Amino acid sequence: MNTPYLDTARRVIRTEAKALNSLAEGLDARFRDAIDMIMATKGRVIVTGIGKSGHIANKIAATFASTGTPAQFVHPAEASHGDLGMITTADVILAISNSGEAPELGNLIAYSRRFSIPLIGITSRETSSLGRQCDVILLLPQLGEACGTGIVPTTSTTLTLAMGDALAVALMENREFTAEHFRDFHPGGKLGARLSLVRDLMHTGSGIPLTTVDATMADVLREIGGKGFGVVCVTDDDGHMQGIITNGDLSRHMDGLASKTAKDVMTASPVTIDPNALAEKAVGIMNNRKITCLLVVDPDQPSIPVGLLHIHDCLRVGLG
Repeated sequence: MNTPYLDTARRVIRTEAKALNSLAEGLDARFRDAIDMIMATKGRVIVTGIGKSGHIANKIAATFASTGTPAQFVHPAEASHGDLGMITTADVILAISNSGEAPELGNLIAYSRRFSIPLIGITSRETSSLGRQCDVILLLPQLGEACGTGIVPTTSTTLTLAMGDALAVALMENREFTAEHFRDFHPGGKLGARLSLVRDLMHTGSGIPLTTVDATMADVLREIGGKGFGVVCVTDDDGHMQGIITNGDLSRHMDGLASKTAKDVMTASPVTIDPNALAEKAVGIMNNRKITCLLVVDPDQPSIPVGLLHIHDCLRVGLG
C-alpha cells in the first residue's frame, strides 16, 4: 500500500540513483590523474570539507586509511587556527565543496598553493574558487537535490560519498590491497573475526593431538581423550603426516579394535589447510565436508602438521 511517505522515499532514492548513473558516465581522465597524484605522494591524503561535506570527508578519510592509503581528516576552520601544521609538503589535499565557494576552505587552499602541496577538489562547479585553484578537479554533475527545494544536501552528498568510495577502491586495487591487509587494520568486531587467519586460532605445539602409525589403539584413545578434539593426527617416526583418526574411524573399525594399530584405522590424506588462510575459509571447508577439525600444515612442507583448528575455535570469535 502506497502512502505519501513511501512515495517521497522512492522519489528520493530514484533521484539519487539517477544521479549516481550520471556521475559514473561523466568520469574522465581527471579521475585517473587524481589516482596517479595520490599514488605518487609520499605522505598522506589530507581530506577536508565543512558542514555536510565535512562529514563526508571524514568518512572518505577513514575509508582511505583502512584500505591502504594513509589519510587524515583536517577541519578547515581548525586548520586556520594552527592545524595547517598537520599538513606537510609530502601530502596531497582532497578538498570537498559542492559549490566550491566554502569560505572556510580559503586559508587551506592558499596554504596548498603557497607550499606547492598537490590539491584535488571535488565540486560541481569547475569555475568556482576551489575549481580554479585545483591541480585536479573531480566534477560532480549539477543535478537538483533530492529534497526538491534545492536547500538540503542530499543528492550532492550521495555523489560526493560515491566519488570518495570510487577513489578508495581504485587505489585499493592499484595497491593490490588484499583481505589479509585489510585484516591488519580491523582486528576487532565482526569484521575482525571474518578476517581472522587460521594461524590466529589454531592449536599448536603440545596442543596438537599426535600419534605414530604403529601406536596401539590404547595409546590412540588416550591421545584423543586427552586433547579433547575427537581426532588425532597420525605421523611416521620423522613427524610426517600419514593420516588422521576420527571418532568416525573408530566406529567403522570397532570389531577387533583393540588389536589394531593407528595405521590400520586411520584415514589417509586428510583434509588440511594453510595457516595463512582466512579462518572463514576453514569454516566453509568444515561445513562442506561435515567435519569439525582441520589439520594445519606448513605450506612449504605440506606433510608437516603445524596446528589443528576446531570448529569451536571459530565459533568463539563469531564465525560459523
